[in-house]
Amino acid sequence: MTRKRILLISAAALLLIQLIRIDKSNPPVDPKLDFKAVAKPPAEVLSLIREACYNCHSDETQYPWYSNVAPVSWLLKYHVNEAKEHFNFSTLGVLNSEDLKWALGTAAKEIREGEMPLNSYTWMHPEARLTSAQRALLAHWLDSFTPLSTGYGAINPGQIISI
Repeated sequence: MTRKRILLISAAALLLIQLIRIDKSNPPVDPKLDFKAVAKPPAEVLSLIREACYNCHSDETQYPWYSNVAPVSWLLKYHVNEAKEHFNFSTLGVLNSEDLKWALGTAAKEIREGEMPLNSYTWMHPEARLTSAQRALLAHWLDSFTPLSTGYGAINPGQIISI
């Protein structure tokens, strides 16, 4: 096969896969179950988490322009789905107080160790790059969070779900 023919076939394949679109819809968000309402973080902590974490780890994902280009879009959707499966800031209110404390502690560990946010994400999203001071602030706050101090344990999470 000639090089020209290989290039034409590759270009045609690249054009055809653009027809396979990802679902970019987000489920509705119940504000009562969101991190902001559940954990009541200080404004600085909330701002950092929204900038560095929410785009993948919440039901408020905003898809960038390159989410329209296959196969990059497929990888992006896979990462967002995996992220929300592991930790979703939009649905923390469904957790009991022990599980919430564990989830936030796990997030603190990932942030402290530099595993989150992913380097592949911060490369295209400089606003999500955390300084060492910001990492320390987030990790400390998440580690020291106590559900009862916010009144979280006073409500049965099953009672606040509205579907």
